[in-house]
Amino acid sequence: VQLQASGGGLVQAGGSLRLSCAASGRSYVMGWFRQAPGKEREFVAGINWSGGMTSYADSVKGRFTISRDNAKNTVYLQMNNLKPEDTAVYYCASRGSWGSRVPNGYPYWGQGTQVTVSS
Repeated sequence: VQLQASGGGLVQAGGSLRLSCAASGRSYVMGWFRQAPGKEREFVAGINWSGGMTSYADSVKGRFTISRDNAKNTVYLQMNNLKPEDTAVYYCASRGSWGSRVPNGYPYWGQGTQVTVSS
């Protein structure tokens, strides 16, 4: 599975961005992670194949929404009410089954896309 993330950019606090991740093959479970400078990569959100199961980090609940369009082999991360602490490189990742929120649990990764939120 090859993954291509896009959609990052510079936005003011309170603004919105939508990230996209296009997959070349079937991506059963998709996750978004982020890594800020000097910090470990952390789980942001995950979604299963049908879209019926989603999971979010506490820090983004109520502000971020993960969704997918399987006809387009694409997963989205809608990010609203962005905060400066959301600044990071965002990565999409894929695995075969539900249940992991750690980077080591995902064998397939896309390149990162930078999100910068100014105060």
